[in-house]
Amino acid sequence: FALPVELGRSYNASWTTALTAAGTPHLAAGMKETALFHKFLNPPVGEKVFFNFEEDFVDENVRCIPMIVRFKMDAAGIKLKLTEWSKFTIEEKVKLAVLPSSTNAEIKFYHNQLSQLVQKYTGGKPTVLPIDAQPDWADLSSIPVMLVEKAKEFDIIITIDNWKKLTDLQRYTLLKLCRPGHENKNFPKAIKEFGL
Repeated sequence: FALPVELGRSYNASWTTALTAAGTPHLAAGMKETALFHKFLNPPVGEKVFFNFEEDFVDENVRCIPMIVRFKMDAAGIKLKLTEWSKFTIEEKVKLAVLPSSTNAEIKFYHNQLSQLVQKYTGGKPTVLPIDAQPDWADLSSIPVMLVEKAKEFDIIITIDNWKKLTDLQRYTLLKLCRPGHENKNFPKAIKEFGL
């Protein structure tokens, strides 16, 4: 699961060090999976990978797929089943959360790595989905009606200025959380965490 040199440069140095250590036969300084996992749960300021509202399942060996991984999978055009995700090691889950996915090369690499993991544990290929070239979360000119209606249920009004100030991942997350069938109990938690 080693990164090509050109992609590795896009990592923050501390993440790179931790991942390099995790990929060696003998983890640096006797670091075990749990210790590595703790490092990613308690990263230096400004490097948090998971949202606060995800702490419950993240603390339990990342039993559910975090939003940051869902975001990157959508960009890579892959749908991952929870049964597939549950087979991955903590190291593999954390790596999928921190792998960069901003450029075409990074997205292609992410797609390949995720495909290899699914093949490794299931013997099959991952479910491939079409990539949305114009996702709703990327449109800063309007707020999706579905989100507006969901916010009203909690007496919250999201303005365009609010929408523009959110990160791509935050906008993506809100749209995921307000969809029917999703764990909507986290919607108000995310709203609060995002300062809305």
